[in-house]
Amino acid sequence: MTQRFLVLDSFRGLCALSVVVFHLHVVSTFTEADFFRGSGLLVEFFFVLSGFVLSHGYAFSNHLSFKQFAVLRSFRLFPLHIVMLVVFILFEFGKLAAYQWGGLLFNSAPFTGLGAPSEILPNFFLVHAWSSLTDPWSFNSPSWSISIEYYIYFIFFATLLLFKSYKILAWTFISFVMLWLIAKEAIFPVLDVQRGLSCFFAGGVTYYLYSRLNYLKFNYLVASLLEALLLVLVVCIVASSIEYRSLISTFLFCATVFIYSFEVGFISSVLKRSVFTRLGELSYSIYMTHAAVIFVLVSLAMVMQKITGLQLAPMVDDVRFVTTGYQLPNIILVFCVLALVVFISFFTHKYIEKWGQRKARVLLSKAASPA
Repeated sequence: MTQRFLVLDSFRGLCALSVVVFHLHVVSTFTEADFFRGSGLLVEFFFVLSGFVLSHGYAFSNHLSFKQFAVLRSFRLFPLHIVMLVVFILFEFGKLAAYQWGGLLFNSAPFTGLGAPSEILPNFFLVHAWSSLTDPWSFNSPSWSISIEYYIYFIFFATLLLFKSYKILAWTFISFVMLWLIAKEAIFPVLDVQRGLSCFFAGGVTYYLYSRLNYLKFNYLVASLLEALLLVLVVCIVASSIEYRSLISTFLFCATVFIYSFEVGFISSVLKRSVFTRLGELSYSIYMTHAAVIFVLVSLAMVMQKITGLQLAPMVDDVRFVTTGYQLPNIILVFCVLALVVFISFFTHKYIEKWGQRKARVLLSKAASPA
């Protein structure tokens, strides 16, 4: 795999930041704007991107190795996932101490509900989003999509081995069957699996189309108009509450990935700047660490609320908000949270993600070397 899609990487970073805002609730700020209230839908954009990029890397390779594939994919996702799982288990111990010593409850009793001990092993093995028997939102809630994606990787690899030259037909079939199940509100497989499979394999079909049409030479003006139009449509569909929003978004996200993969228009030229591509590099860390940062912020607000008697962590429609009591400081608080998440992600990316990637290469090189 030689080509790197810088613009798509930048999109991944921007989507990760949007998901951070989606999970953050600060009174009288843009966190409550329609776009950010609907930004959970952008996880499906991640699935499409993953299908596109994995197809680029493996779908047309003549030297497929399951060991190499499994090691690289596992060491890409698991190290940071395990670290964050441990962090959230420690949070439960912190909640337990706060309850026993100060009588303070942080939304729920320690080691119950989303933090129940029974959820630890399913989280550890990344299977917690695959059935109705476990809670996909337990512990580090964003990891539900990583749970779905990790095992889709192996379904993807199986299609390469089983269907070979018919793999595109298999991907199309899987994607449309899952979309049909979503439309029918089927209960099996669980909705999160349906979303992941439909979008991932739609992304694979999108890459196939790109690989056959990448000789096209888009005019800069035409490309710029198409990029702007698609960006506006994405914003509109994410911010909307229309029926079949999820189904429509799958096709829209595929079209967006296809057009931006050419990296020709004005918006692409902006997204290729280092500030955006760096966010793309940090996107996995941003996605996996932000829930912990928000948990600490909300917990601190609840502690200060109990100490001062001020409404710093009010409940609004069963959702926990934070507030300073003033709009401008609240807006500044949102940007501070985003900056802190990115700052932490620099370190988790360097010392955990990169470590995992190096470890994978070492293991593979040892396996390949003669005895």
